[in-house]
Amino acid sequence: MVLSNITVPLLGLVDTAVIGHLEHAYFLGGSTIGAMLITLVVSLCGFLRMSTTGLSAQTLGLGDLSKNLLVLLRGVFLAFIIGLLLILLQSPFLDIALTVAGGSEKVQWYAYQYAQIRIWGVPASLANLVILGWLIGNQQGKTVMWVLIATNLVNVFLDLVFVYVFNWQVQGVALASLLAEYSGMSLGIVFIAKYYKNALKKLLLDKQQFNRLLLNKQVLRNYFQLNRDILIRTLCLQACLLFITFQGARLGDTVVAANAILMNFLLLISFSLDGIANATEAMVGKAHGEKNLKELKRTVNISLFWSFIFACFYALLFAVFGSFFLTIISDIPSVIDFAQQYIAWMVLLPLVSCWCFLYDGVYIGLMQAKVMRNSMIVATFGCFFPVWYLLQDMGNHSLWAAYSAFMLVRGISLAWHFHYYQAESTYA
Repeated sequence: MVLSNITVPLLGLVDTAVIGHLEHAYFLGGSTIGAMLITLVVSLCGFLRMSTTGLSAQTLGLGDLSKNLLVLLRGVFLAFIIGLLLILLQSPFLDIALTVAGGSEKVQWYAYQYAQIRIWGVPASLANLVILGWLIGNQQGKTVMWVLIATNLVNVFLDLVFVYVFNWQVQGVALASLLAEYSGMSLGIVFIAKYYKNALKKLLLDKQQFNRLLLNKQVLRNYFQLNRDILIRTLCLQACLLFITFQGARLGDTVVAANAILMNFLLLISFSLDGIANATEAMVGKAHGEKNLKELKRTVNISLFWSFIFACFYALLFAVFGSFFLTIISDIPSVIDFAQQYIAWMVLLPLVSCWCFLYDGVYIGLMQAKVMRNSMIVATFGCFFPVWYLLQDMGNHSLWAAYSAFMLVRGISLAWHFHYYQAESTYA
């Protein structure tokens, strides 16, 4: 799962590097704002991945294949509905979002170009959340890894062809990402159809059982309540990330371009540490389905240890090679010089954030979304925005200080709840 997750931010780094080596900062600023708008939608729908992982892991523990497959079908159906609605509403969505985002006229222009193309890939992006979440829940980590590697290779190849051969600039990067999303979705469907064809066929042909499982009011109520809590949690997280991007845009093209690089570093850290959390989700969910409290606690303790080890590795990596990474991604002197001032935050962030990533995975496996929601609300409105407000005279540093404090508070609150309340009462 760590190898799988690393491929996602590496892809973002390749996109950023391709655009970052064009001659003007507004290309990078525009693609960053445009990508953030699409990422916002996909991230807000992260409940599709999280709920699918937790529910499929628990049904795996119960040994109920029909319910397991129904989790997949229900999630894919909902993903396509949301994706198609967004395509229909793209004009007002992009107009409002870009007005809020701010930035120079050229940044706005290229952001609109990027988002207008990428939005057609949202149905595939959301379906991929469900498919990959279901594979993770069923402990198919290697399959997830190969699907993501293949998807990212398609994206990197198309990036290079569209930008450097066809000279399509920002539009080329957007089109490459769109085609890669549909390629990944197709690969996931092919795998599932190959190994679960008979079970899927049996479930779909047994209309009585299918309708009973699909239309069970209590099951549907629980499903949407679960997704509601995860959505609220994700809204808070995205509010913080959007605030960093939009506030950076108001500070100038150089700031938003530098923050774009730092955000990709942040994603590399986040997705890498989330790899351990994803594996924890599947293992905790399975233990929970089996009602095996001893295995659940053992999984959490082992995961905490390895999360800290990986966090120390990433902190050391950026301490030693952070400046070198900047020069790989961009050759615009003003952007590199400005971003250099913030490498220290990339060293600190793995150490303060590894705990919240791990405990998020634990609570996804337990399907205790309310705990995650409450922790995120406290960290967002009780920490991130107050810290930024108090330190705003520090400029861009105030944004990264607020985000670091926000991640630390999330980890502390989730750890407190699990070790002093949740672990002993899970099966009470």
